[in-house]
Amino acid sequence: MAAPEIKYTEEHEWVQPVGEDTVRIGITDYAQQQLGDVVFVQLPEAGQQVAAGDSMGEVESTKSVSDIYAPVTGEVTEVNTALEDQPELVNSDAAGQGWMVEIRLADLEQLGGLLDAEAYQKLIDQA
Repeated sequence: MAAPEIKYTEEHEWVQPVGEDTVRIGITDYAQQQLGDVVFVQLPEAGQQVAAGDSMGEVESTKSVSDIYAPVTGEVTEVNTALEDQPELVNSDAAGQGWMVEIRLADLEQLGGLLDAEAYQKLIDQA
């Protein structure tokens, strides 16, 4: 069985289904390259409700501080606590160990509004 398709946002987050109604979220490799060396990550707490498009945390790098936007509406079910001590995981493995949160979706249909890999590549090619 193929892995569930990863979706993307125009704000450079990736969204990967990890369960029937849960997604794992992080920032894209492109985003971490633009940020430079990540030195601090602030994430929401498990149990917190987030709404699509709202800021749910921050990534601080040697260059800037950037908001992390919730790509979907739902409840944060898990937070990658490894980033507290190792924020550089966002740089070294943005789509793997550098994941940020897992969210239980309020509505499964939300994923349909996100970009597929081809559309996201076109977006960054135009940047």
